Parts: sequence; C-alpha cells; structure tokens
Amino acid sequence: MTLYASYLEEIETRKDQGLHPKPIDDGALLAEIITQIKTPDHAHRADSLNFFIYNTLPGTTSAAGVKAKFLKEIILGEAAVEEISQEFAFELLSHMKGGPSVAVLLDLALGAEADIARQAADVLKTQVFLYEADTDRLEAAHKAGNAIATDILQSYAQAEFFTSLPEVEEEIEVVTFIAAEGDISTDLLSPGNQAHSRADRELHGKCMCDEAAQKHIEELKLQHPDKRVMLIAEKGTMGVGSSRMSGVNNVALWTGKQASPYVPFVNYAPVVAGTNGISPIFLTTVGVTGGIGIDLKNWVRKTGEDGKPILGNDGNPILEQKYSVETGKVLKINTKKKKLFDEDGNELTDLSASFTPQKVEFMKAGSSYAIVFGKKLQSTAADILGIEPPQVFAPAREVSHEGQGLTAVEKIFNANAVGATPGKVLHAGSDVRVKVNIVGSQDTTGPMTAQELEAMAATVLSPAVDGAYQSGCHTASVWDKKAEANIPRLMAFMNKFGLVTARDPKNVYHPMTDVIHKVLNDITVDDWAIIIGGDSHTRMSKGVAFGADSGTVALALATGEASMPIPESVKVTFRGEMAEHMDFRDVVHATQAQMLAQHGDNVFQGRIIEVHIGTLLADQAFTFTDWTAEMKAKASICISNDETLIESLELAKHRIQIMIDKGMEQDSGMLAGLIAIADQRIAQIRSGEKPALKPDDNAKYFAEVVVDLDAIDEPMIADPDVNNADVSKRYTHDTIRPISYYMAEKKVDLGFVGSCMVHKGDIKIVAQMLKNLEETNGKVEFKAPLVVAAPTYNIIDELKEEGDWEILQKYSGFEFDDFNLKTKARTEYENILYLERPGCNLCMGNQEKAAKGDTVLATSTRLVQGRVVADSDTKKGESLLASTPVVVLSAILGRTPTMSEYKSAVKGINLTKFAPPQQNPLDSRSVHF
Repeated sequence: MTLYASYLEEIETRKDQGLHPKPIDDGALLAEIITQIKTPDHAHRADSLNFFIYNTLPGTTSAAGVKAKFLKEIILGEAAVEEISQEFAFELLSHMKGGPSVAVLLDLALGAEADIARQAADVLKTQVFLYEADTDRLEAAHKAGNAIATDILQSYAQAEFFTSLPEVEEEIEVVTFIAAEGDISTDLLSPGNQAHSRADRELHGKCMCDEAAQKHIEELKLQHPDKRVMLIAEKGTMGVGSSRMSGVNNVALWTGKQASPYVPFVNYAPVVAGTNGISPIFLTTVGVTGGIGIDLKNWVRKTGEDGKPILGNDGNPILEQKYSVETGKVLKINTKKKKLFDEDGNELTDLSASFTPQKVEFMKAGSSYAIVFGKKLQSTAADILGIEPPQVFAPAREVSHEGQGLTAVEKIFNANAVGATPGKVLHAGSDVRVKVNIVGSQDTTGPMTAQELEAMAATVLSPAVDGAYQSGCHTASVWDKKAEANIPRLMAFMNKFGLVTARDPKNVYHPMTDVIHKVLNDITVDDWAIIIGGDSHTRMSKGVAFGADSGTVALALATGEASMPIPESVKVTFRGEMAEHMDFRDVVHATQAQMLAQHGDNVFQGRIIEVHIGTLLADQAFTFTDWTAEMKAKASICISNDETLIESLELAKHRIQIMIDKGMEQDSGMLAGLIAIADQRIAQIRSGEKPALKPDDNAKYFAEVVVDLDAIDEPMIADPDVNNADVSKRYTHDTIRPISYYMAEKKVDLGFVGSCMVHKGDIKIVAQMLKNLEETNGKVEFKAPLVVAAPTYNIIDELKEEGDWEILQKYSGFEFDDFNLKTKARTEYENILYLERPGCNLCMGNQEKAAKGDTVLATSTRLVQGRVVADSDTKKGESLLASTPVVVLSAILGRTPTMSEYKSAVKGINLTKFAPPQQNPLDSRSVHF
C-alpha cells in the first residue's frame, strides 16, 4: 500500500470522528502527493494539490523540506503547476516560517536571476526565524558585494519585519463566555487524560470544556461575527495549575484567529479573563500566542465603615459585583486608552497591565517568540553592517532604586541578564532577557515542544544551555498504544536535538521514568541558575525555576534565553520548634494557612516565595518549592546554609554520575559538564569566594510571612471543599484543615503516596509505619487501597540496599515489572498495597485514575476537579492532600485518623524534620539523608 493510500484510510477514520485530514509532516508522503500533482489526469490530483497547499506543516518537518524544494522548482521554471504561479509559490514560502523555506529563499535571493532575487528578498524581509547558518550566508554575500544581501541586512537592521506589520486594533469588541465559576484549571481547557492527542490540534480541541460549551461558543460567534469571544473564569483565576500550551491552543482554536490560511488548526490571539486575572504561568502562554489576558476585578470585597472586609456566616469575605460579565455580554477593549468599556461606552476597569508595551508587541507580532527572534535578528544584522540599530522595539523597563539591596531573585536575574544597561542594578519590575541554564521538557507536552522547535526552524540545542532533559514520567504508568506511538518518536527527536532523554532511541540504556522535577532538581548544580521547564511544578530548591508552556521551553532550548519581568518577592521565615509528631509537609500546608491568616489575600500569587529554609537538603526542601505552584506563586527560591548547599550539590553529583553510568550521556558531554560546574560551585563556597545565595539585608519585599512552628500541632489536609455553597471556593488550595476537623469520620477510598512532592524519606516512612503497625497489631490490613510510586529509580535502589523495599514487598499485592509493563490503566482497586513504577502515576491523571466518585487522600499536588479522580453520577470525586503518614494510616483505617491514632502510628518514626536556621544551623537535619 502506498503512503497516500494509507493517508486516505486515515482520512476515512478521522471522518468518523468528525475530523478533517491530519496535517502532513511526512516528506515521503508529500513526495507521493507531488508526483500526483505533476500527473495532469491523476484521479487524486485535485485533492493532492489541496493537501500540498493547505495541509502541509511548515518549519523543519521533512514535509516542509519537500514542499520548499518543489516551490523552488516552480519559481525557477523547472516544474510547472497551473494552479501555482511564481508569485503564489513565493507567497506559500512566506508562510513556512523558516528552516528549509529560508534556505530556499536565500538560494533564490543570492542567485543569478535578478527578478527572482528581488522577489525572494522581499519575502525574506518578512521572516524572523533565521539562525547563524542563515545570517552567515547573508554576511558572506554582503562582504562579497552582493547588493541584494546588503539590502536584506539593512531591512533586518531597521526591523522592517516588525514595523511593516499592522498595528493592534484600537478597539476590540468581545462577547463574553463564562467557562466556569471559581478558579479554572488548565485541566478544563486541556484535560490531562487527553495528553496523548495534544500534537493533533483539531482532535485535542474537541476536549476543551465540553460539547455544550463548544456549541455555545460557536453560537456566540454566529450571533456576533464581528466580535471575539472572551473566555472567562467568573469569581476566580483563569488558568491555574499549569502553563499548558495545549490549553491556550484550544482556546485559540475555538475563539482566536487563524495564523495562516495555509496552515490548518493553528490559531492565535485568544482573549481570556478572570475575576482575579490570569495565573502567572498561564499568562506567559497567552503571550506566546499574542493573546490578551485580562484581570476583570468585576467582584470586590464588601467593606464596612472601618474599611475592613465584611465576613459572611462561613467566615469568608462577602463579595459584591461591580459589573456583570454574564455570557453573551458585549464589551469593548480599548487598547490605546487601556480600558474596558461596556457596550454603551461606560468605563468598567483599567487594563494597563494587559497592554504594557511588551505585551502589545507580542499582539502585533502574533507571538512572543517572534519578538525574541526579531530582536536577535535586528542586532545581528546591525553588527554585520557595523551600524547602531534604531530603537524600534519598546525599550526594556529598567527599574533601579539607589541604595536598595537585592532580593535573591533580583540577584539571580542581575547575574544572568543579557543586553541590560551595563553596570545598572535592576530591581523588581524590570524587564530582563536572561540566560537560561537548565531546560526540561516533559513527555505529555514534549510533542508540542517538538512542533514548536520545528515551527521556529530550530535543529540543535543552544550551546548556552548547561543542561537539558526530556522526561518520560507523565506516561510511565501505562505503556499503551498511545504511548508506544508518541514517546519513542519524541525521544528520538529530542535526543537528536541534543537533550539527555529518559528513553534511549537506540535502546542501549534502560528507560528512566523518574519524575522530571526530581531530575531537574538534581541536574541544577548552581544556586544562581535559571531553570525553565514544561510543567508548572518546575520549582527547584536550587536556583530559581519557572514552569512554562511548550513554546517558551522550545524558545529556551533553541536560544538559551528567556524574557520576563523580575517578579516581586515575599519573604518566608520560621520561628518556634516542630513538634515530634509533625511532618514537614504539615509545615508547607501551614505556611499557606498562616499566610492567609496574616494577610487576608494571597500575597504569594504571581510573586517569588523566598523561603529561608537553611537546613533542609535539596530533596526535602523541594517539598516546599513544589507546593508553591499551588500557592499560585511565580516561583520559589530556597535560601540555604553553606554546608547544606554543599551536601545537596554532592548528592546531585552522585545522581548525575549514575545517569552517566547508565549510558545517558549526550555526545556533547553535557552531564560531565554539570558535574564540573558543581565542583566549581562547591569550591567557591568552601573558599568563601562566593557563599550560598542570600538576599541583601536591605532588600525590599512585597510582604513578609513568619510561620509559627509552635502553632502546628495537628497534621494538615488541603481540602477541595467540593460541596461548598460558593462554587468559587471549591477546588482551591486555600482550604487547609487539621485532621480533627474530620472527627475520624471522613471515609477514604484510596491512598496515594507518590508524585514529585515525596522524597526517599517518605517511602521509608511507609515501610516504617507498616513494620510498626505489624509489631503493635500482629498484622496490617488495608481497608482502602494504597498506591505507592517512588519518584525515582535511585530511591528504589537505595531502599533496596537499606532493607526498606523488602518490607514494602512483603505487604504489596502488586509490584511493577519493567519487563512486563501494564498496557491498560487500572480501573478497579483491591484493598492492598500497590508498588507502582517511578513516575507521576495518579497525580498526572492522564493514565491512572481512582474510581469515579472516590475520596482520595494523597501526597500529590493536585486537588483540581477530575484530575486524580472524576465525579460519578451520584458523588463528587475528592482529592485531599496530606503528609505521607496521614495517607498511609488513612488507607489502613479506611478513614481519617484521630489524633491519638496518628500519634501512636508515628511514634518513633523519623519524619521529615526541620528547624529554623537561626536555631540549629546544622544538627537539626532530617535523618533520612
């Protein structure tokens, strides 16, 4: 069967799903299609021509290379297609982004035929995705006296590719659509259990919200053909949980504008809004697509005469509506006045934050990374010509306060700044281009990152990046047909691109499904590093890490840079002493609860949490930084003692060496290079040349939070509060309750110990509790299933050496087998212990889930609706979050424990301990390490 015949079969299959033909990325298939186009009487010629023009992916796909080559033949007269004139061929090349198309355009522009060269030059002047090889060709031709090359470089130096674009419309009319009340998780926009389809944009688009919402959006578009649909989180924040480029892609697919008539299902410029604005990492993703993110502020707290919020019977502030955004409302966005108006012209709210000069540039260019590449191209061309480039782009905002010290994040950004005014000290609010040291791509967003790299014509990892890793943890639970189809192809692409990959495309080393955040935490070997990762929990306990969408990850991989404002910081310190029966996870929950009690509002949202952790090693401190994603923080930075940091770096070196020993080293020697960086950093700390990162004493913070450890006497549970009468209060991470609240009556259907929130010590706690309970009661019986998934293979290896794994095996009714993987997700659970493969497991929710309607108690990070457990017809699924000992005991009891039951169960067990650094700098470290 020919490739084309197979493609026709696939088209018929997709018709049954209500889908169009899948966009073509295979060069061999397109070559067959071109042969059919060249045959005048071929039965499939008309369809083939349509596929060639309108259904071929651009960038560096193999199909793009074949398409560019054929268009070149048409332009040169070497091939004739009646429907594709020379002019139309140039137009098609102009929509192909870069890579092969730019190479063809350069061939033509620098060729001998003057008329063709001028046309090619005109198209080239509109392109921005050029790399060193491309600009080197132009430089060589310019130096050789080629006038066309000089003309192109002059155009680039003037940034005509940007200045010639139309300005953003002064007035944008929108019609509102409330997607949900309360915080909207990106799981609503792009469900985790549909991760396998994210690279197939049309198919994945069908999972946004639900069919009823999609139908309503289409009806609004028909009723208001001249307006754009604005997707709203009423009484909540839009896009909490993760950056999820697929979520923005879906919103753009249903409500945005088509990026090119010749590239299907790639839309841009969505308009999204929330009563409390847009989650910080999701807002970055909106900028990638040139979209608009709006903080509506349409509900405000009702205040009394004393100016304080009036509380309702539930103890929460009463909200009152300033203006309505009910579905179907027509509103007007004025981009010049930066105001939101109603249909009659009455001002509703200020939109200055939505239309900063930088964000307007993203909107004008259609994406943020078109601006990044454009700036780089302008400066490269100006350097070649030996001229000063004109100020075309909005100048970076540089905020500097004389005499004011620097927070930790300000120090890191100043140290890694690129292109900032030399010698100028930058404070929060400054826009900064920064060098990115570590980049991580995870496996359910990786296919989109690969697409983005192809679209921006990138073929190799930037040499500026110290370490880059492609994970396999989000698809570790079940090796089904979807994973078998997607993951090996992804690993091969990323390995060739230059990343260390969890799976070896050549099958030399055993697949490593370690949780990506844990790997990134290990390969981050400098506390001054900047890390970008394709997951919201990219929150390292060394350096500062930012969760990002697949496009920003691709940009970091390709350029070694990122651009963002320096965030404000909130300083978190501790006082008092941890009770013996408490676990550090309870300190993390208490931080959220005490912050809300101290400040009323969530002062962490959109800011850096600078946590003065001092004495916890990187693995354990990660429990805090990981949770900061749920605190809605932009990122977190751990301020560590010198000796603690050295121990963390030594541990990181050991684990990187294990990766090398397994055969995971890249040809570039990346992993060995990271060990060398760690050695250098350790030497700097020991010599006193450069101690562990600390803020200046006179640094300025947005707020400070002091956590009172003495006040933490009960284990804490983060509760989704699924039955709260106020819908906006459900599924937030702000409802933190002590276990006594549940009066030992909360039924637990399943326990889960796993995800990035646990470390080796947590798995040891499971083993110790089972051993102790057997000694006390003679046996251990589970009244609910307990799923345990260690985050890394290293942990399992160490547990085996120390005897803990043997205890776990004794009580397990299932143990993973890497040589006989599950091919189907588990749908029913017995009341036994399940020892699952390292990876995300239930936390990701894309493969394994609890039974519908279950109440799950987990060490996980996610309590959003439908993530770990879906609703049944009769009961809402609940995902409550707690410490490892609470989860284990609850699974054994089948309910939440009493305080006496809990204290008895953990007596003598080494829980994760912590003490403020000013009290016991070195001797209060947890015994787990």
